[in-house]
Amino acid sequence: MPSNPPIAITLGDPAGIGPEIIAKAFRDAPDVLRGCFVAGDVASVRRGAQALQVDGRPALPVAELKAPNEAWTAPPRCVPVLQVVPAQALVPVGRVSAQAGRIAGDCVLWAARAALRGEVGALVTAPLHKEALTAAGAPYGAFPGHTELLQAEAAGQRGVPVAEMPVRMMLANDELRTVLVSIHVSLRGALESVTARNILQTLRITHESVGAALRKPPRIAVAGLNPHAGEGGLFGREEIEQIAPAIAAARAEGIDAHGPFAPDTVFMRARSTPERPGEFDVVVAMYHDQGLIPVKYLGVEQGVNVTLGLPFVRTSPDHGTAFDIAGSGRASAESLLAAVRMARTLSE
Repeated sequence: MPSNPPIAITLGDPAGIGPEIIAKAFRDAPDVLRGCFVAGDVASVRRGAQALQVDGRPALPVAELKAPNEAWTAPPRCVPVLQVVPAQALVPVGRVSAQAGRIAGDCVLWAARAALRGEVGALVTAPLHKEALTAAGAPYGAFPGHTELLQAEAAGQRGVPVAEMPVRMMLANDELRTVLVSIHVSLRGALESVTARNILQTLRITHESVGAALRKPPRIAVAGLNPHAGEGGLFGREEIEQIAPAIAAARAEGIDAHGPFAPDTVFMRARSTPERPGEFDVVVAMYHDQGLIPVKYLGVEQGVNVTLGLPFVRTSPDHGTAFDIAGSGRASAESLLAAVRMARTLSE
């Protein structure tokens, strides 16, 4: 049995596609999923596996584990599940509910604590629904998503304020990586987050985390906030007063950062294809949609969400709960598999 800890895949919202894409991944790519297990609910995963029978192939059986390390010795051709929440009635598929939100949140919380104890080597989180998470109430109502929940748990374990556990979101595929200065806030709030302090912190986290993954210092491009990166102050002064000073401070620390560049072209410059390597390894974007739209346009099924700055590896598929097709067996597992591959690479 390998000495490295297994990878935990959290259930996600049991009313969404999480259980069935997990089952599909174990069915279609057992080699990729070796040493992985589901931190979740046996009944929900079993229902997800049964949903796959609609595509004409038999559902995988579910094997219930007693401990995370049993993932390495689980029987072949099964979905290994560790029951980490109290067994309860199945939630209706395709509907927002507080019960589903609590189940999803409890699975993430268990997995985070297991990672902090060293019992799992990485987390791959299936999609949860932010409205359901909020409906679940305390403690989950305070968190808009996975990132903030994991950040708070890691900070609590370290005994430090959340502000002293800065994290950033990276979305990546084979062609493009982008890291965000701000995550789940309003656009107005995101604009207020464009400060030299926040940008420099993002550059430091990007340099350290992406550099560790690439095993070399990354070339970082920084997107401007305004059209044409402000055009010398004609369209806004954030590039002059906040972004450029942060880049200069980062370069003084030995970080290979460049910009600010016009946000409508910098992602094309960084994109790496078989025909043309990108000019940069990663782009730091000023806000959520600025950075995520270019990556998602290249293909949601290939994208992986990575949380940078945590004391453990966390990746996630680049899509949501897809309530409209949940239970149909039609959801693709490709982004989940990409997230597992990324988690394994980052945790080695």
